[in-house]
Amino acid sequence: MPALPSSVIEPVWDQFAALLPEHIDTHPLGCHNPRIPDRVIFDKLIQVLVLGAAYERIADSTCSATSIRNRRDEWITAGVFARLEQMCLDAYDKIVGLDLGDITVDGCIVKAPCGGEAAGRSPVDRGKQGTKRSLMVEARGIPIGCVVAGAHRNDSPLLRPTLERLARFDEGLGVGLPEDITVHLDAGYDSGKTRELLEELGCHGVISAKGTPLQADQRWVVERTNSWHNRGFKKLTICAERRARVIEAFIALANAVIITRRLLAEAWLTHRWALRPKRRP
Repeated sequence: MPALPSSVIEPVWDQFAALLPEHIDTHPLGCHNPRIPDRVIFDKLIQVLVLGAAYERIADSTCSATSIRNRRDEWITAGVFARLEQMCLDAYDKIVGLDLGDITVDGCIVKAPCGGEAAGRSPVDRGKQGTKRSLMVEARGIPIGCVVAGAHRNDSPLLRPTLERLARFDEGLGVGLPEDITVHLDAGYDSGKTRELLEELGCHGVISAKGTPLQADQRWVVERTNSWHNRGFKKLTICAERRARVIEAFIALANAVIITRRLLAEAWLTHRWALRPKRRP
């Protein structure tokens, strides 16, 4: 059984394959073993992401765990995962439209049993190693930026690097940012420094007050997206990677899948195409 339905994985692979750099054989005699097809490695990485299994358990006669890791690192160095995420955002904006007038940011702590660059003592798991994802979403919950750090880091100091990810819309996608942006935050960001930062960036802030019952407001969309990450991708729920750039690559791949799913679900009612699923995704 495939890790993802073909209606989702095929369009993601088509975009991914278009970004892959041309492989050049550097062996002086040209007698390397035949190169494992990129599609095989891609399918294995999807299985690792969705199932959360170790590379050794995913490896089989078609490719080894070492081949999966090496090709993964090769693609990370080439920036393929980050560019794939941007292409998916661009496609969603053209067909449905990104609503960047209201954005929400929140942190999510997950287990990191192997430690690493983005791990720290978790305040919600008896001091065990954990990783925090500071996630930013637009008004419908489409992920538009994420920063990883140790679980011991507070949400407030991660707000600046998270909001700085909005620059991708002026530089990479060309979507452009609206003049008025409202940032929705929970009580963990209720501080003078947060308000000074939002004023510096020219954003309005809707921040839940400390010491009062939780005000949901429009923050539910980021909670739903965090749930999509944790329930749909076991690799993100228990982060066994030690290097931050590998974690970011898997998050970018997961975001590409989420954006594609949402695009299919929303376009299913208004568009027709050859491989359109019979049921709404």
